[in-house]
Amino acid sequence: MAMTMNGEVQLAAPREAVWAKLNDPEVLKACIPGCEELERTEDGGFRATAKMKVGPVSARFKGKVTLSDLDPPNGYKISGEGEGGVAGFAKGGAAVKLAEKDGGTLLSYDVEAQIGGKLAQLGQRLINGAAKKLADEFFANFAKAVQG
Repeated sequence: MAMTMNGEVQLAAPREAVWAKLNDPEVLKACIPGCEELERTEDGGFRATAKMKVGPVSARFKGKVTLSDLDPPNGYKISGEGEGGVAGFAKGGAAVKLAEKDGGTLLSYDVEAQIGGKLAQLGQRLINGAAKKLADEFFANFAKAVQG
């Protein structure tokens, strides 16, 4: 099952500060809902473990995250894939762009993801709702982290 999502969030911080936080594993770990572990790997990416619950399906996903098309402080592409055992798998990516706006930074994102296994059987509406909730939660947490 494939899904796409996009949005933008206005942050009251300079673009360089937002860029630095987007590349800080401690900040990302604190902002990602359900994230239990996030550590940098030698190749410049991250190894991650996150516990997620979508409808009746609960799973611990282990996976890797890579950053590419780095264009500091304008944006990057973040890609990841995770295995959640019997719950299934998730993989996808997001293009993240930063632009100066109204004395702060406008962060915009375009996400594409694929899921399979038990998760995919839950139905598009439930999956999309859960994904939107996770994204909203992440960006609310990230806005707090950036604005200190």
